[in-house]
Amino acid sequence: MPSSAAPLRRDAERNRRLLLDTARDLMAEHGLDVSYEEIARAAGTGMGTVYRRFPDRQDLVDALFSEHVDAVCRMAEDAAQQDDPWGALSDFLERQLELEAANRALGQILRGQKGSYAVAHHAHERMTPIVRALLDRAVRAGQLPDGVTSADLVAVHLMVGSVMDASRGVAPELWRRALAVALAGLQHAQLPTPAPADDVVDRLFATETT
Repeated sequence: MPSSAAPLRRDAERNRRLLLDTARDLMAEHGLDVSYEEIARAAGTGMGTVYRRFPDRQDLVDALFSEHVDAVCRMAEDAAQQDDPWGALSDFLERQLELEAANRALGQILRGQKGSYAVAHHAHERMTPIVRALLDRAVRAGQLPDGVTSADLVAVHLMVGSVMDASRGVAPELWRRALAVALAGLQHAQLPTPAPADDVVDRLFATETT
């Protein structure tokens, strides 16, 4: 009598793929607050199927967005190959924010929102050395004032991201103007002292959640 184990495994993987695709589409539009009930309903499965495949919600978020985080890290690495230091830095920020504009949940993750701190911390842990090198190169080229730090770029990201979130349903391209304003301000800023502590980025994206 043939075993039914293999078909069951295929069914399980098919259900997992369906749930991932459904959750990705819903979260891209609505963000990380999408519930398991909404995912199950849109996928046409029962709640038990969702919980069997992803008993820990963090596993679902990791499965959905690890590839997106990898893509952002590759953008930073690609930017480091550009000859113009300021162009490399500003292009990277713009491309990253374009991804976030197209995927609300990714923006929340990269800005450490909605309990996604562990994923955000992992992303920033990988990106910070690359972005810091981009930043230092722009400072050495005289394209940014002395004293600009990675924390200042995080502040730009958080500020522009807030504009993006607030205007998403009203003026979805407004964030581009906000980015231009923020970058122009950064280039000509009279920075107050002291500079943020070296670990401020890590503390912004702490792995501990409450």
